[in-house]
Amino acid sequence: MRDGCEECGGDLPADGMAYVCSYECTFCPMCSSSMQYVCSHCGGELVRRPRRSAPLKAQQKPNARITGTLRPAVVWASSFGLWTFVTLAYTITIYELYRPTGQGMTFLNILGLQSGLVLTYAPITPFAFAFANRYQVQRSNWAKRSLVLLAGGLLFTVAHVALRGLTPYAFWDPQVKHWVSAVWDSQAHKFRVHWYMYRNLLLVSTVDDVVTTYLPIVLIAHVVSYYHRFRERELRTSQLQAQLVKARLQALKSQLQPHFLFNTLNSISALMLTDVKAADRMIVRLGDLLRISLETAGTQMTTLSRELEFVNCYIEIEKVRFEERLKVSVDVAPETLDASVPHLLLQPLVDNAIKHGISRLTAGGEIRISATIDHGDLHLEVRDNGPGVRAAVTFQSSGVGLRITRERLETIYGRQQSVELLNLPEGGAVARVSIPLQTGVEGDTSADEDLSPAG
Repeated sequence: MRDGCEECGGDLPADGMAYVCSYECTFCPMCSSSMQYVCSHCGGELVRRPRRSAPLKAQQKPNARITGTLRPAVVWASSFGLWTFVTLAYTITIYELYRPTGQGMTFLNILGLQSGLVLTYAPITPFAFAFANRYQVQRSNWAKRSLVLLAGGLLFTVAHVALRGLTPYAFWDPQVKHWVSAVWDSQAHKFRVHWYMYRNLLLVSTVDDVVTTYLPIVLIAHVVSYYHRFRERELRTSQLQAQLVKARLQALKSQLQPHFLFNTLNSISALMLTDVKAADRMIVRLGDLLRISLETAGTQMTTLSRELEFVNCYIEIEKVRFEERLKVSVDVAPETLDASVPHLLLQPLVDNAIKHGISRLTAGGEIRISATIDHGDLHLEVRDNGPGVRAAVTFQSSGVGLRITRERLETIYGRQQSVELLNLPEGGAVARVSIPLQTGVEGDTSADEDLSPAG
């Protein structure tokens, strides 16, 4: 929330109330009431919100956003750079124009004349720029703000005339046939203000200064401000989208965690009446699995090597149940171990292979996990030699874990991923996942901050 009202510019007390729209445009209660609680910038509803009693700490602040105006140093440097360039351009043009006529206009004389006329805009342009930013024209205040800006144009002209009068090229004196200053008497060699010169300069320069100089500065200030606000709203929108994606992924992952926990508890329950020792071993393994799960509770992305460690804990639990009926082989290329994958990606695939493949075989069977890289994509496969997938079964209806896995991959990678559940010609089924190859994730929650909707 900003520290000042964006309508009247007044300061907002830290312990007071303010009205804020969905884009964090902030207004004081009086301006909000006059606008009928509708934001004059985006048209959104203004909601009453208490101000923070203390500023956020540096580590608690949200991502840096684009400010609404340029930094003062940039404005000052741009002002002097631009007007210096214009002065030199005018000087060279006039010099080249008068040089063939032989009228005795030297380059230094023309440079001094143009410096007094043009370069004197440089020190007052930043103030005009700041004034235009302070009193920006909106749909709700265009009449009042236009009058304020017009008054600022008159002040701009007065300031320019005052600076121009200080230069030796302020006014052409027909008596001495030379340019003279409005504050220096060249005859008596002393300071004396020639008020009639200032009056004449003001009458001659008002329209030219306001129309050709001041108004362009005001327009540039408004364009820059509107551009920064547009960029800021885009940034806020993208941040909001990223937060929504992160919340959706966390919700999907939250559905996966109890899903595999319930499956494991069901496996333990099936052994409680037949093999208590085996059930006890499964509970110990489940404790290890829950510990790893808690360590990665806030993690969306991890490395393939850590994902394999997690899956191995789950397989050890199922091996207690199936004993020699369950065999697992892992064929993973070494270069894929550091690849970034969504956490809990392989476990639903392995669970599906055990539930719909191995458990239906009297003599048991084998599950094969493989990972390869091809054309910049990471390809993962979980195969089983069970009875295969029924023709009427689709990926969406094959189980909660597989459905959520597909939704997570679509949320993270968009169209850059593919998931297939197919029957193998030699018998059995295979779940294939293809995602873009990415590396550098260490399995911590910092990777979640970079999640954004993929196109």
